Amino acid sequence: MLRELPRLNPRVIGLRCIRCRAVFPIADYFEGCPICLGQNMPASLAIAYHEFPKSMTRLADWQVYPDHPTLGEGNTPLVPLEGLAKEIGVRALCLKNEGANPTGSQKDRMSRFVVERALAIGASTVAAASSGNAGVSLAAYAAHVGLNCVIVTTPEMNPNWRRAIEMHGATLLATETPERRWQVLADRVRAGDWYPATNFSVPPVGSNPFGVDGYRSIAFEIFRELGTSACSDILVPTSRADLLWGIARGYCDLQTAGLVEKPPRIHAVEPFGRISKALAGQDYRGSFPGHSALISIGGATVTYQALDAIASCNGSAAVIKDKAARDDQRQLAHCGLYLELSSAAALTGLRKLVSQGVIASDAAVVLVGTASGFSEFQPFTRPIAFVG
Repeated sequence: MLRELPRLNPRVIGLRCIRCRAVFPIADYFEGCPICLGQNMPASLAIAYHEFPKSMTRLADWQVYPDHPTLGEGNTPLVPLEGLAKEIGVRALCLKNEGANPTGSQKDRMSRFVVERALAIGASTVAAASSGNAGVSLAAYAAHVGLNCVIVTTPEMNPNWRRAIEMHGATLLATETPERRWQVLADRVRAGDWYPATNFSVPPVGSNPFGVDGYRSIAFEIFRELGTSACSDILVPTSRADLLWGIARGYCDLQTAGLVEKPPRIHAVEPFGRISKALAGQDYRGSFPGHSALISIGGATVTYQALDAIASCNGSAAVIKDKAARDDQRQLAHCGLYLELSSAAALTGLRKLVSQGVIASDAAVVLVGTASGFSEFQPFTRPIAFVG
């Protein structure tokens, strides 16, 4: 039985550069805006809509492909954390638990649209450079719709993630360094062999814009559950800012549609200074090396979309320490939420911004818990007690 070709949202008019604002026809621009690339100022493209629906009755109508292949992603729980709110000193605190998605992370919101776009253009193989969650997610969604999938990783890949990718039937390729993954991906994409989910440019732009469009749904879900005034600040663990930008864009679209007066402030949480340095005036195209156990939000690069997201929602960037994130991972687990270490960083970032006075005591805060801790490969915290 032949699958019906994906139907593009009729409200879509093209792709718009988030920097120069030029609009391009619907197509695949794997290295971002051609104009900005030619000026050596790489910037992402985003799906452009000429209008939005009048209500939030059907969230799919707000996104690029309304009828996408699904494994049940989205509509993740928004969990109140009243005890932590009181301890930290904010009016209200919730956690958007993206670990409840089918493969355990927010990446499912992106993968569903990447495979839809691949089907729409007749691609046979999707690919990503990934050391974890993105690879597992893309492999699962590719398997679901019958596409081939290649994940380019490193030999040190977490065995839990490796097994999941292999079980979904994807091909794993390893390179000696994380940076080399991007070149392998670039070569095969430019040869027309693979359809990419992730960035491969240096300096980088965001991931596949059809996929990044899927992250806007987090803003829509938070708004639909909390309304217009019950969220003042959102904290997002961030590397190259696909998720950060998607949430910010979602709220800006709600503002354009007249459903919110202004968006909440959206803050990036990072393990060492990258975005924060770029916000302070350093060139976002530079290298910002650092080392951290928070591997899902690691990397030495910054994207223009990170700066755009923070500017559009009057946000900030919080730099945190590994040890503090480990402590907060344990504290969240004691609240019933076992998150990946990089996800727990959102709580650590909140503590930092409250202590700095950036987030006030009357704030209503949402933490984005990006991934479950069950796939994370970590040593046990203490030995098991044997009984006779």
